[in-house]
Amino acid sequence: MQQVNAKAMTLVVAAEVLGVCYRQAKRIWKRYRKQGDKGLVHRGRGRRGNRAKAPRFKQRVLARYKQRYEGFGPTLACEHLIGDGLVVDHETLRRWLLESGDWRIQRRRQKHRQWRERKPCFGQLVQMDGSEHDWFEGRAPRAVLMVMVDDATNRTHVRFSDGETTRAAYDVFEGYTRKYGLPQGIYVDRDSIYQTTRQPTIEEQLAQEQPLTQFGRAMKQLGVELDLAYSPQAKGRVERRNGLLQDRLVKELRLANINEVAKANLFLEETFLPDLNRRFCMEPTLPADVHRGVPSNLKEVLCWEEQRVVQRDWTVSWQGRYFQIHQKHEDLCLVGKKITVRELRDGTIQLLSSGQKLHRTELSERPKPKPKVAKACTTAPAVPASNHPWRNFGVGTGRQFWRGEKARARAARQAARELRSASASLRPPSVPGQPAPQSACVQKQTTNNQGDIFS
Repeated sequence: MQQVNAKAMTLVVAAEVLGVCYRQAKRIWKRYRKQGDKGLVHRGRGRRGNRAKAPRFKQRVLARYKQRYEGFGPTLACEHLIGDGLVVDHETLRRWLLESGDWRIQRRRQKHRQWRERKPCFGQLVQMDGSEHDWFEGRAPRAVLMVMVDDATNRTHVRFSDGETTRAAYDVFEGYTRKYGLPQGIYVDRDSIYQTTRQPTIEEQLAQEQPLTQFGRAMKQLGVELDLAYSPQAKGRVERRNGLLQDRLVKELRLANINEVAKANLFLEETFLPDLNRRFCMEPTLPADVHRGVPSNLKEVLCWEEQRVVQRDWTVSWQGRYFQIHQKHEDLCLVGKKITVRELRDGTIQLLSSGQKLHRTELSERPKPKPKVAKACTTAPAVPASNHPWRNFGVGTGRQFWRGEKARARAARQAARELRSASASLRPPSVPGQPAPQSACVQKQTTNNQGDIFS
């Protein structure tokens, strides 16, 4: 408008620059000539919008939010406010909460990651992770939510447990398998449940196998490929689902007034999961479902197995318990051999040899070895007589004889040492160039010593 006023631009060209029609440009030029720069301000600025909510309605919404939905995000809060008869858009509620100070903009720095395409079929890959969180907001002890998310459809299956353990992984995997089938592969992190750091045994080295955890062994028996992620971002779908659950599920449990793990699992199965999967699932690229059938021995695979050696009394020990193998398996010759001890999640113990289940009986206490009873000696040991033929050949038997012989030899050696020391003190000084004279005493001692030795 300044250029038009200075005659440097025509109103036709100004309309093209402003992106308005010529008639609108004439209206703008008219207001500018009357009011100056103030005439260019939009007439609706500072005025209440035609679709604006009433102030009383705004106060009702904010009061209900602070009373029941404090800490809820704008989107989740709007979904619950609809049930209370308060219909408001989530962006409108976001602006109201920012104005009142009940909500803050949360921005997170992002790092560059390589995008990975989803698997095309349902059941081709399932991501699993455990999320430890204060799910009950102090109303109950902290718990772990085991989460399984299908990579192709985002279909979710979760279950609460006391901790992220092998039992918890077995429970959630069995629940998913019973509901959808056996997946082709499972993607997990490098927790000690899924990866072991122990060195392979000699048998594993000979078989060229890597050591496996109990969960890894179960997946190998079921034919499920176990993939280990190198970072949390690699299994981003289940990590993002954890964030959604930590926001929505915590508030849903608060609204339902649930303070126990058992009730929370029932709430998940009946109410929360069906609604979650209905709203957040997506169609896979290919309609094929590649889940396999559930094996009949699923409970016997999702267990704990270890090798134990059968003792000579046909007993096997396991976790401080002792089991006696039945006599009907005597033909298997199991003494000194290794058998498999299997403990199911319900506490049942099974003994297996080459896949065959053995009949056994649990002992009430540890079997004790029978004490050895020393036989009483009623007769004296036989001693050869003095006129025995062995005596004639100079040979004796028994410890008493050899002890006497050794005592006589020690006495002879001691007497020889004493005679040598006495003769050395009586020997005259020797003359240079002549052999030293030998006294009769020394000669007699030698003779006597030789006589004693060879007698």
